[in-house]
Amino acid sequence: MSMQISSHILMVRPANFGFNPQTAGNNFYQKTDSRPGDEINTLAQLEFDGFVAMLRDQGVQVIVEEDSQVPEKPDAVFPNNWFSTHTDGKVILYPMFSPNRRLERRKDFIEDLMSRKFSVDEIIDLSFFEEDGQYLEGTGSMVMDHQSKLIFACYSERTHPVPLDYLGKLIGYKVVGFDATQEIQGARSQIYHTNVMMHIGTDVAVVCLDAIPKASERQLVQKSLTQSGKKLVPITPKQKFQFAGNMLEVGNDGGEKFTVMSESALDSLTIGQIQLIEKYTTIISPSIPTIEKLGGGSARCMMAEIFLPR
Repeated sequence: MSMQISSHILMVRPANFGFNPQTAGNNFYQKTDSRPGDEINTLAQLEFDGFVAMLRDQGVQVIVEEDSQVPEKPDAVFPNNWFSTHTDGKVILYPMFSPNRRLERRKDFIEDLMSRKFSVDEIIDLSFFEEDGQYLEGTGSMVMDHQSKLIFACYSERTHPVPLDYLGKLIGYKVVGFDATQEIQGARSQIYHTNVMMHIGTDVAVVCLDAIPKASERQLVQKSLTQSGKKLVPITPKQKFQFAGNMLEVGNDGGEKFTVMSESALDSLTIGQIQLIEKYTTIISPSIPTIEKLGGGSARCMMAEIFLPR
């Protein structure tokens, strides 16, 4: 595998998936639903199981962890926000905006990785930033170009400059920070997570440049991506709202590369955009409408990459 992608993915099967009012204030992708909670959770589990099966069918190694019934964690299906793993054996735990999402941090998941012979040399807990109202929600807040050691991040209520810069120094990556906005009911609002507007793979970068209002920052993002050799796939704000920015490139042990995006995201793309992505990877597109509607996150958010050595 290239340093940019992993062939091992951790995913969390939901036990109490549903609309989270604690996150809805700045996640405008979330929508309410009048159906009973049990029905919604069952649908989310079916979508999750189908997604895992699609990945495994292509030889991607998926570690499925079960969410606990208590305490209730409506967003547990999105583990990429609370931890990341790194090739030098580091596991980093992140400060989370919503109190009920802080409950998702699970030491037993890290212990399970160790029982599977992944090497964990250091666990770095950044949750102390929560005491000062400073947040950095993992690879939701940040999109990393591991090959060029760059972190792309749009500032928001969930992505603050201080923990972002701290993390950059900690792992030796340069931060490319910028503001990004979207139109909600006629007003401009911050984009809550960078990974809804951009994706970086081995050869391709998908980005909604139109969401970056400052020309200097827009040019910096574009230049940083092209200088690292990425082929740009610009997406529109309308495509972004269909989760077209929320992709992840993964691999299998045979060296094949896949770009994972939801069925909604794929349906929003043009033929030319699809052809450029398929020039380098095979597309995997699970149908996850319930998770997207109530959770306000998509395929990339459901996958935590395991880069740890073995």
